Parts: sequence; C-alpha cells; structure tokens
Amino acid sequence: MTQSSSESNSSAPLGAQQESLQQLDLLQGFPALRDALIPAAPEPVNVAAELEASGVPNPVARVRVDSTLPQVDRTFDYRVPAELSEDAVPGARVRVLFNGHEMTGYIEERAATTDWTRTSLLPLKSVLSRMPAVAPEIFALAEALADRYASTVANVLRLAVPPRIAALDKKYAPLLPGYESAYLGESVPNSIPENAGEKPQENAPEHEAPEPAESGPSAASAISSTADPYAWLATPGAPAPFVLDPPALNPDAPDAASVFSDYENGAEFIEDVAAGAATRAVMTVLPGHLEHTWADVLATALATAAASGRGAIAVVPTAKNLDLLEAALAERLPADSFVRLSSDSTPHTRYHGFVKARLGRVPVVIGTRAAAYAPVANLGLVVCWDDGDSSLLEQRAPYCHARDVLLLRASAENTAALFAGFSMSSEAARLVRTRWASHGRAPRALVRDFSPRIFSTGSEFELARDPLAAMARIPHLAFEHARRALARGPVLVQVARSGYIPSFSCERCRMPARCGECSGPLSVASGSSVPSCSWCGHLAQQWRCSECGFTHWRYSAAGVTRTAEELGRAFPNVPVISSAGDHVRASVGPEPALVVATPGAEPVAFGGYAAALLLDADKMLRFDSLRAPEAALRRWLNAAALVRPAALEGTVVTTASPSPVEQALVRWDPAWFARQELEERAQTGLPPAVRTAAVTGAEADVRAFMEEFLGSSALPERVREQLRIVGPVPLDQGYFAWSESLVEDSEEAPVQGDWRTLMFFSYGIARQVTRELRATRATIAALKKNVGERPVQIRCDGLDVL
Repeated sequence: MTQSSSESNSSAPLGAQQESLQQLDLLQGFPALRDALIPAAPEPVNVAAELEASGVPNPVARVRVDSTLPQVDRTFDYRVPAELSEDAVPGARVRVLFNGHEMTGYIEERAATTDWTRTSLLPLKSVLSRMPAVAPEIFALAEALADRYASTVANVLRLAVPPRIAALDKKYAPLLPGYESAYLGESVPNSIPENAGEKPQENAPEHEAPEPAESGPSAASAISSTADPYAWLATPGAPAPFVLDPPALNPDAPDAASVFSDYENGAEFIEDVAAGAATRAVMTVLPGHLEHTWADVLATALATAAASGRGAIAVVPTAKNLDLLEAALAERLPADSFVRLSSDSTPHTRYHGFVKARLGRVPVVIGTRAAAYAPVANLGLVVCWDDGDSSLLEQRAPYCHARDVLLLRASAENTAALFAGFSMSSEAARLVRTRWASHGRAPRALVRDFSPRIFSTGSEFELARDPLAAMARIPHLAFEHARRALARGPVLVQVARSGYIPSFSCERCRMPARCGECSGPLSVASGSSVPSCSWCGHLAQQWRCSECGFTHWRYSAAGVTRTAEELGRAFPNVPVISSAGDHVRASVGPEPALVVATPGAEPVAFGGYAAALLLDADKMLRFDSLRAPEAALRRWLNAAALVRPAALEGTVVTTASPSPVEQALVRWDPAWFARQELEERAQTGLPPAVRTAAVTGAEADVRAFMEEFLGSSALPERVREQLRIVGPVPLDQGYFAWSESLVEDSEEAPVQGDWRTLMFFSYGIARQVTRELRATRATIAALKKNVGERPVQIRCDGLDVL
C-alpha cells in the first residue's frame, strides 16, 4: 500500500478503516465472520423512560463508592430496584457493581433523573442496612475536608464511620423510617421489638451479638416517649428527640456561672451557650484549681449545651484525659445522655455509641480524635482540650487535625466552640488574633494564687549560687526541693525519654553511637544488657566508635528507668513509681513517692503533687522541629498544672536555660508566648501564619505532579504568583528516624530515596490551591501519568514538615 493510500485511509471513517483492514485478511465474502469481528453499534437507550417505567419514586441513587482512588472521588448513579426502594435511604450502606467488582458505598441522595444517557443504569446489588450511617452534614464535612487537605471523600468517611456491627443494625432497622413510607411523607412504625433489650448470647461472636441490655430504664422508654422516635431522620432540619426532651442537670452539680466566673467573659460565654448562640472562645484554664478542674470546666459547658436542647462534642488527646472528662460529666448529666467514642473501646461498644448519636438518642459525645466526626444532631457546641497535642493529628490520609475538623463543623453548622488548655497553641492564638474567637483567661492575681511557685536552675541568680548546676542533670536545688516536698506528698519527675539509656556516644570524641547495619541510634535497655539498635534491633556486642575506634562509651541521655534507678539510690526509703511507654499510671495516692514519667504519661495525684522536677528541659527545646519551643512549654505546663498551688507550698523546678519559653513558664503566661510565636512566624512566612502543602514521592513523580499542577488552566495567574515553592529536595535520614513511630498509609508512606516539594500560601488563596491539588491528583491518577508505582503523598499543614 502506498503512503498516499495509507494517509487517505487514516482520514477515512472508522468503519471504512476496519473494512479495509479486513480486506488485507481476505475476509470479504464471509459476512458472519466480519460481523463477529466488528460488533454492531449498541442501540440507543432511553434511560429516562426506563426510570419512569420502574414506578419507583426517585429511582436514582447517587452513591459514594468506598474507594480511595482519586479518579473515582465523586458520586455514581445507580438504579434503585423496587424491592430495595424502602431500605435505600440517604446515608445507608449499599453494595454495588463497580468496574466489574462488588464494592460497598453510601447513598448520598435519591434523585428523580440522571445525566447518564449512554446505557441503562446498573441496579443496586443490595442494601446492607436501612441505618442512615452518614448524615447529610457529615457528607458536607467530608467534602470540605477533602478540599482542605487535597484528599478524597472516601478517606474522610473511613475515619468518620466506624466498622458496621450487623447485629446492631438488625436491631434498629425495624424502627427506622423507610424511604417510601417516611421520606415521601407517610407514617413509620413505632413499635419496639420484644428482644430489643435482651443480652447477647455468651457463645456468639461479638460482631454478630445482639445489643447488650442497657442499665436504667427499659429500651422502649430509653429510646423516646414520642410516637415516632426516629421520624425526624426523614425530615431535614427536624429536631432530634433530645431537643424536645433535653436531659435534666444533676441538682447537686455546681452552677455553670460559678464555674466560669474565674475567667474574663466566662459568665457571658456560658450564658451564650445556654441560649444557643454561636459564641467562640480560646481559654487558658487555671492550674491547681481545687474546686473546678479543667474537666469540670469542659463538662459544665457540655452539660449546659445539652440541657438547652443542643448537641455537643468534646475531643481530648488521650484516654487518660477522656476518663477524667467522663467522670466529671457523669456528675452533671444522666448516664444515658452521653457516650464515648475512642479507639480503646471494643468495636461493638464504639459502633453502638455511634448509632446512638446518629439516631439522636444522646446529645453529648466525648472521645479522642475520632469523636470529632460524631453525627450529633442539632449540634450546638464543639469543645477541644489541649489542641496542641500531636495525638489529635490523624496519621492516615487525609492527615487532618481534630481541631480543624471541629473548626469546619462550627463554621458550617453555626455552633459555639471552646478550645481550652493549660497552654495555648499558635493556631489557637491565630483564632484570637483574627477575632474568630475571644480569649477567656483568668486575671493575673488569680493565676498567681492557683499556680505553683516555679524555680529555674538556669537563672543567673541560681548559677551564681551553684555554678555546677549548668552541667548537672539533677542540680542541687532540685534535690533540695524534692527532699522537702516528700515530707508533704508525692513528687513528680518529668523525663524527656523513656527506656534506660536511649542514646550514648563515644567517651573520647563524643560521636553518637550508630548501628553498623542501618545507621540507627544505639540504646541500652538495662544496666546489664548489650547495646542494640533502636531501628533494626541489631546487637552491637563489640561496639567500636566509627570515628576514632574507641571502645568505651558514655550515655548522652538517660531515660525513665535509669532516672528512677538513680533517684532510688538517692532517696532509699522513698518508693519510686515509673509511668512511661506501655506502662502508664492513671493516678497515684497522696502518700510520699517519687513519680518518674515521660511527657503526657504523668499520673494525677490525689490532692496534687507537692513538687515537680522538670528534667532534660533543654533537650526538649533542641528537638529538630519548628514547634519544639511551643511543644516543650505545653509539656511543662501540663506537668506543672498537676502540682498544688503556691499557697499550699507547691513548687516546680525546671532545668531550662534562660529563654522566652522559660520566662513564659516562670510567669505562667502561655498566651504571651503564643502571640510572640505567631508574630515571628508571620514575619518569616511560616505556619500557622500561612498554610503549607508537602508533595512527597519519587523525584520524577514529584516533578511531574508539580508541572501538571502549575500548568493547570484552573489555577489563576495571581494565585500562581503568590505561591512560595521550595524544592524538590531529597528527604534526609533524620526524617525517617522520626517517622519510625508513625503509622501511615502503606501506599503513600515515604520511603528511602523519596523527594519532597514544599508550598507556602496564604489563607486567602488556600481554598483554590488545595482544590487544584486535589484535582491534579485525580487527573494524574485517571490518565496514569505516575512514573513510579506509588502515587505521590500530599500533606497539608503537616506537623512534621518543618
């Protein structure tokens, strides 16, 4: 065939090209074979007529498929069969056929028409339960978080919705409104199954067991006294049962106004919460308050919102904090008016609490970071305790912070918000600076009355008295205060690291000891053990310094175990209690004892500690992070807040060198330090004054992603000009040393050899930037433009970035 004929064929219609190709194979004259090789064009389908002929009201179900692939981050239309129409309510879990595979998903809405016209809509395979697991406001929240963090809605929903327990769904399913009988205006069943409160069978597995019997009133009276207790689910904006019948406050509970009277604008804040106003506050809580602890302050705000017929959510960093908050809340509200959601609960307990919140049976939900997504009806208040704690940051995509989740919910649902703590994060300081929230603080006179007296061994006065204090790990001043305080009660000793000797160095050249196999840090587990690698576990039985060859070493850091051993020898008649790692004590008694703990693992002492020693203070400040000073101050204040007030001879001794952080601790003025940090970061263009995005992956993939992102026509030129881009640069060894403790998605977690690009942008253009990052990710995934096998990781506002 000549070139001209080839060119003419290339411009010919597709059918002519296929027929010419058939002629080369001498297939003319064999019409049956030709028809088999060239399929006929499909007949046109009238999708609208098919849907109308089905007789199903709103026969189109828009489904969010449970897939984290960026290219399928949208809803897909499916036909609702007549036999499934009653159970296919918005928010229900369904099973569908997607790309040849059966997958689960959630119905986001039912519609009358569809934009799909090519072929007939695929039907829903099944409805797993009539339970509307995802509320409309949670769908909106998931979309907002996916935009904010350049992720997918499916990634958010897997954090917001716990795994399903079929037995609980089966129990509640007969009580829930069906689509055709309730969502279209008809009645719903109001009867309770006879076995609603039966105990589960002992030999039945947990995920199939019926709901255990509830304490207190019967299941029928606990659900509601109204005719249709769940009819409100079918009507958007309808009040939940607790709105019409709010829980009664315990008459013995302290008055809410008295609890907040110690804080400026505190009484006005709690009055606004009771009135249902969207008031917002950032509060620095008084330490050592013998009448109203931090848990009492938060529980009072939650109970006030619940008593006014509004829902409330409280998020705390740890299970220890959650236990304290739960005990304080139980003193103010009935036990059946709140639930806790945390990772330490069993799957059955966690899903049961989630179901209670979704069905409007409880107005208050408390828990760790997963509770920020709780589907509380008629939400009126969100509360976060100690928002600077890194435990509130999700280590899986979309890597969102519980504080930001609550901020989005407060803005979208027009609710009140309270962010409280003994310290103040720079993000919380920004909320006050932008006037999004007011600052609730106690007068300086009250702060001096309730805070302990704080001494610094690094001050010029103390160094003049004891010049060796700068070199000693436990200076003489700390020993003297501990000795005197032990006559009055327990003494807390805060240590930066757990273990025995977490790191050591060469005695001659001071070079840090590293593993010969993986270059990880060497540590010693006990006084008689062989040094081993903290990364790979390799034993360094005949260790030699890689720099000078010397065989003797000295420890450069002492952990909790070594510190407890040394203090036990210094105070032979005093019991020593250790709290760190997997052995965390929740509380200790008032008896004299030395309590050695790592930051965050300090037990609560009955009546407060007589004194606290904050050791390794300078080591905390030298942590390789932009937020090291802020994090160190938060840890010191949280430990010092467990000490008795100065009026009761409570003292704190810190080994920190003179610095703004040390001054903020001595003066107990975290708000001043947070404002100073925010101002410095605003001048240098660092978070949280600006937002950040980190793109991590193979070098070729990162460069290809950035080229696609910056070349997008959807990104305005003015936005592109305001972006500050750094990189790509290779990740250093220190990042992987730090990230060993993180649990990240295996598909996106950085590996050796990865590169990273950082982007800094203002809040004014943040929405456009993150949306385009999300769209670019979906485009690259759909067109399969990844050079490597792994997709790039996108983290917005990550704490480990700087």
